[in-house]
Amino acid sequence: MEHRALAMTEAVGAKPKRILVTGGTGLVGRAIQEVVANGEGQTDEEWVFVSSRDADLTSAVETRALFEKHKPTHVIHLAAMVGGLFKNIRCNLDFWRRNIHINDNVLHSAYECGVQKVVSCLSTCIFPDKTTYPIDETMIHNGPPHSSNFGYSYAKRMIDVQNRGYFEQHGCRFTAVIPTNVFGPHDNFNIEDGHVLPGLIHKVYLAKQNGSALTVWGTGKPRRQFIYSLDLARLFVWVLREYEEVEPIILSGKDKIPRGRGKGGNNGLSSSPSPQWEKKMKSPSERLQRQSWRPWTSGESSSSTQPRPMGSSRRQPATPSSGTTSPTSSSRPSDKL
Repeated sequence: MEHRALAMTEAVGAKPKRILVTGGTGLVGRAIQEVVANGEGQTDEEWVFVSSRDADLTSAVETRALFEKHKPTHVIHLAAMVGGLFKNIRCNLDFWRRNIHINDNVLHSAYECGVQKVVSCLSTCIFPDKTTYPIDETMIHNGPPHSSNFGYSYAKRMIDVQNRGYFEQHGCRFTAVIPTNVFGPHDNFNIEDGHVLPGLIHKVYLAKQNGSALTVWGTGKPRRQFIYSLDLARLFVWVLREYEEVEPIILSGKDKIPRGRGKGGNNGLSSSPSPQWEKKMKSPSERLQRQSWRPWTSGESSSSTQPRPMGSSRRQPATPSSGTTSPTSSSRPSDKL
């Protein structure tokens, strides 16, 4: 598949932005395409959406060639090897190795090609399996993730580590978002290898079609938080344009400004940031510079860290008994490479 570009009419005197979206044909990539095409794009922006058919991002050579071809000024990095719970359990090493290669190649190519800003997508599964509540962004490294998908989880955590490294050593404005579980059009509805909401939707459809009983896996006790893909897409655009922190930010359906139902089943969330987000936006990377960040070590208690008093979007982590299909794996939407 050839890449798809959405170009806006360049404003007079404005310096154009060329935004490369990896994983552009996945759940969130397609959602971003839709919101940009339907009025969220700006006149000084050109959007380029690429998929695994445009380049093998596990290859440093192909990744660098992709960047040199499109010459992006900004990047939204969604591409990843993704899968449901059972695939993660079977292939933790594969998830680790392929995603580490993808992320390192994308971020290093962005650095070498002078990209002004990169926004990568993390996952809810990166949070410690044993933790305290509520959870915030400072708690990512406070303990090991759930063992069922440790390969994918640690690979995603390392994006945060790498972003900090590029900022401290080279001053790069690379950051990441942590969405809650995503659902929406173009989702993976495979019951065995999809995620919790599309799996439930498929099960309900089959039960209605066949007049059969609906069986839901798990105890029903774990709590999950979800976000509609088009709402997440609008928030991604906001982060790209306005959020100047290096530390990651949680994107969820909480603490947003209601605006009524939108197109395509929008759940009524605004793309405008909450007051708490505004506070994070006004002082770029001050907390990164003053906090003594360090990774978790095996001798520490994962419940010892208290969340910072500053407000942010909150989520409840996935647990292995939740949902129907992939309780602990990410809702990451990108292409499987």
